[in-house]
Amino acid sequence: MILYPFITLFLLLSPSSEEVEIITSEESAYLSDLYKELHQNPEISLQEAETSERIAQELEIVGFEVSRNFGGFGVVGILKNGDGPTILYRTDMDALPMPEKTDLPYASTKTADGANGTTGIMHSCGHDMHMTSWVGTARYMAANKGQWSGTLMFIGQPAEEIGQGAKMMLDAGLYETFGVPDYGIGLHCHPTIPAGQIGISDGYTMANAEMVDIIVKGVGSHGASPHMSIDPVVVASMIVMDLQTIVSRNLKPTESAVVTIGAIKGGTKHNIISDQVTLQLTLRTYKPEVREMVHRRIREISRGVAIAAGLPKDLMPEVIIPDVYTPANFNNTELTNHIIAVSKESIGDNNVVHAEPQMLGEDFARYGSTEHKVPTVLYWLGTVPDERLGMENLPGLHSPFYYPNIDKSLKTAIKVNSEVMIGLME
Repeated sequence: MILYPFITLFLLLSPSSEEVEIITSEESAYLSDLYKELHQNPEISLQEAETSERIAQELEIVGFEVSRNFGGFGVVGILKNGDGPTILYRTDMDALPMPEKTDLPYASTKTADGANGTTGIMHSCGHDMHMTSWVGTARYMAANKGQWSGTLMFIGQPAEEIGQGAKMMLDAGLYETFGVPDYGIGLHCHPTIPAGQIGISDGYTMANAEMVDIIVKGVGSHGASPHMSIDPVVVASMIVMDLQTIVSRNLKPTESAVVTIGAIKGGTKHNIISDQVTLQLTLRTYKPEVREMVHRRIREISRGVAIAAGLPKDLMPEVIIPDVYTPANFNNTELTNHIIAVSKESIGDNNVVHAEPQMLGEDFARYGSTEHKVPTVLYWLGTVPDERLGMENLPGLHSPFYYPNIDKSLKTAIKVNSEVMIGLME
């Protein structure tokens, strides 16, 4: 762990300060060291004890009132500065159970024990960059209180990678305890947008993300006596093929959905026809009515194929759709337009690009999906290092080879975040 030096003051903002650095070189070096420290010491979902303590300390240094272990290892930092709106700004904290292969001098060497043995741990989704830019923004806002009036609610969220952290914090009473924010802002690293740029669009930007299981039942027998069976492998295979027609034939062509069968599990030996096969699906949708249609068709197809195979009523497939899922992320149009306008003024028109909607899931959406209907925006932070520009196959998120341009990404995030917040709180 690095030591905490004195807080370096940031340069003052200028409304049209594209060429003006928002942080000093000393501050940049401090944050770069913090990024490397976080990168070297990742913790997986629900185990973010040291990470959450580290960033909690950073907030306390600059005057935030900090609550720890809120909804798991969640961190809530509050900085009040007179009357004005409350802005929630979230960072996620967890890393992924996978070995790093970047060969960087500050690469992670941490490991974790899992169901399949010991594996490496890596911040391959950019959460280390999210945390560092979050800390940098907190430092800037605390050092420049004369430019804004209101309340900052900085959220350090656990367990984003497993889609649980936001719900854990909301269920623990986030809004009841600290108040309902007027706006919610988050960012996410993008693996193909160059560092120095941001990507953004309004409306749906990320999808409802669901995990569904289908338990396909059958009648087992010897593999040499298939006539004495109703083979669940065959039934499951037919279900898999028919599920492909949901998007191609049941969905309006101008709408979007993904139905992916990620795993088929069944059988034990070459010459045994089993009596059960499990299908594991991931579903991605935007609109509620599309989500409901996909659910209905999965049930109808599963039952229809089973009936056609001759299975009795008590052996119909069991379709398990959990009530809890990651909701679609919807960027509020008014807040999106504000961020676009401020960012173009701050980092230049050419550095603010349109980002197409993704079928990825992000539980940041939950902060704007409560009954309070808080306007939220999640934008993309460009991170591609200069030396990788022009590569045909850039490493994506969750790749063991992914890494961001540290300095340029941090400066862009802190500048955009700070000017957006000040613009909302002037």
